[in-house]
Amino acid sequence: MKIVEALARFISTMMSPLLMPTYGVFLALWVTVLCYIPFGTRLMVLIVVAGITCLLPMVFIALLHNAKIIADKRLVNHRERWLPYIFTLACYVASVFYLRHVHSPAWMLAMMWGGVLTVAVMGIITIWWKISAHAAGVAGLLAMLMNMHSLGLGAFSLFGTICVTILLCGAVCTSRLILGRHNFLQILAGFVCGYAGVALMVKLLG
Repeated sequence: MKIVEALARFISTMMSPLLMPTYGVFLALWVTVLCYIPFGTRLMVLIVVAGITCLLPMVFIALLHNAKIIADKRLVNHRERWLPYIFTLACYVASVFYLRHVHSPAWMLAMMWGGVLTVAVMGIITIWWKISAHAAGVAGLLAMLMNMHSLGLGAFSLFGTICVTILLCGAVCTSRLILGRHNFLQILAGFVCGYAGVALMVKLLG
């Protein structure tokens, strides 16, 4: 049982919601037609996005914890999530404008706006209810890949990548249940929110 819980914690950590934009940009730059952009350029974009959407929110959450504004860095209490959500939302918006600055294609910007929409909606919901950010994050990643596939953007067949991502969705959602962080309804709501947010913005802006 301890091994199962340890594996669940590992999966939850590696698939943290704060890492989803980084994974998404990595996929956009490495498995689509954008893979022909010079490696150094792609790496720089990835590092900047990771810094804005992952590192900055992590530092902000650590500062809130040190100031005793939040009790747990994992944000177990959903009533403590609203301030980190606001900061994270600002970081997501900043990342979209950065990607626009480096002349990213419209479909890539639309997918990132989908992340912004998801964080905004979940930030409102989390004031009253503990919705799963992990489920939303991995669902957004899956929605992004499905849209890349439907738009014919893959530099090669994305079928294998999509299958692996579907398995990751199951692993992440199961891990949250094993760890007792969420119930099934909270995970389902998060998944629907994450997938719909990206799919909607791609339809509107892509």
